[in-house]
Amino acid sequence: QSLARGLAVIRAFDAQNSSLTLSDVAMRTGLARAVARRFLLTLETLGYVRSNGRQYELTGLVLELGYSYLASQPLSQLATPFLEELSAKTGESTSIATIDGGDIVYIARIHRRSIMQVNINIGTRFPAAATAMGRVILAAMPAKELDAFLAANPTPKLTSRTMTSPVELKRELKKVAESGWALVDQELEMGLRSLAVPIRDDKNNVVAGMNISIQVAPGDSDAKHDKQVEKFLPLLKETASKLTRAATRSGEIN
Repeated sequence: QSLARGLAVIRAFDAQNSSLTLSDVAMRTGLARAVARRFLLTLETLGYVRSNGRQYELTGLVLELGYSYLASQPLSQLATPFLEELSAKTGESTSIATIDGGDIVYIARIHRRSIMQVNINIGTRFPAAATAMGRVILAAMPAKELDAFLAANPTPKLTSRTMTSPVELKRELKKVAESGWALVDQELEMGLRSLAVPIRDDKNNVVAGMNISIQVAPGDSDAKHDKQVEKFLPLLKETASKLTRAATRSGEIN
């Protein structure tokens, strides 16, 4: 319980809340002020948090908590040059994510320009069913496993376009499984389209998703976006195949 509470305090901080007061931490974690204060003081003693009076901030030492995970995901290191090449060819941001619980987790990313209001970094999480990378992973799940996933992880209504119905999602995921790629159009955030394909291991199991983020400008026609998909999808598939072959040869995914 103490570990869970300590982690909850750390997770209270994010890109939009990098500096918090004791009251802020208590409110965001649901802990009593005295309990939140005790954990903040412990984290400060350990070097994970610093304070300048009323405000608390995380320190760079927190990065070590995620390093073990990243170190156990060598695909992220191997993927970087492939993502860089894809990003250079398309002029768009490219990413790779795996699934963890009900979310996708970014393990590699090449950032080109700011499309989203929320900053995306290594370790950023989004509801899997609302993302293209999540859908290419979910589409590979056995039916019973997928049913259990959707029941346990309802998709929040992030925009007016977000698909939240399990029935609709299953229908969409069937299309993704048949086509081998997914397109999510402004379901995660307005103004953002994401095109994704799966990354497979040597046994043909889907282990991750790779995407290209495409900006949707006001007034853009569907025809323009269809042309973008037509242009980017072959490049995305080619890059995913190259990465899969390289990872299989190196033993990173098997």
